[in-house]
Amino acid sequence: MAGETGKVDPMHQFTVEPLVGADWNLWGYNVAFTNSALWMLLAFVALTVFMVGGMKRQMVPGRWQMAVETFTGFIDDLVTANIGHGGKKYVPYVFSLFMFILFANLLGLMPLGVVGVHPFTFTSHFSVTGVLAIMSFAIVLAVGFWKHGLHFFSLFVPSGTPLVMAIIIAPIEFISFLFRPFSLALRLFVAMMAGHVLLEVLSSFVISGWSAGPGFGVLVGIPSFVLMVAICALEILVSGIQAYVFALLTSLYINDAEHLH
Repeated sequence: MAGETGKVDPMHQFTVEPLVGADWNLWGYNVAFTNSALWMLLAFVALTVFMVGGMKRQMVPGRWQMAVETFTGFIDDLVTANIGHGGKKYVPYVFSLFMFILFANLLGLMPLGVVGVHPFTFTSHFSVTGVLAIMSFAIVLAVGFWKHGLHFFSLFVPSGTPLVMAIIIAPIEFISFLFRPFSLALRLFVAMMAGHVLLEVLSSFVISGWSAGPGFGVLVGIPSFVLMVAICALEILVSGIQAYVFALLTSLYINDAEHLH
């Protein structure tokens, strides 16, 4: 955003702003409908349309149906490989998690600024990725204690570990386990935030270069624009990879709760 100094603020794009009900309060907390909430809703609607449109079950599937079936089969294979055939019951959750993050990441990269609409990548906020990570962690705890009771704590002591070593290893494993939701949320948050900051900085180089004259435009603006295009392509790849990593780690953590590996 151009400020009073004419410079671009790369962090302004992450500002959460109320759209409706700026003075709405519930139990002392502001519950205004924000730009973050709007793009969450748009991601949900886009995902719903994508899934409903691809579930026609035609004998000769079209491209849309094939795309949905490809994603479904991909996550089904992922869960089966990491949890086993008994993990089929987790496919809906892992699939929903993967697709929601993927759509959120991709919507935030849409070049809608040319029509005056500025996409908001809500996965670049730790509060959002943190809630998604806590949801996965809650499922891990629920499954672990439901299936194994207090024996779930044996997850922190590898089988065959001598008692002396167990006293040292158990606290380390326990602390590592507690950091799982933090690292899960931080990985997605940092990846999406860093990419968008870089794109904003490069866009400022393009604007400043051409504002300074044709010479600077050619010398600075054009290389910056070419680099922006390359970074955008990389960000599309990163969007898919981060959704995959989140789903993969969720599956691995659920596997630990299921089998105490």
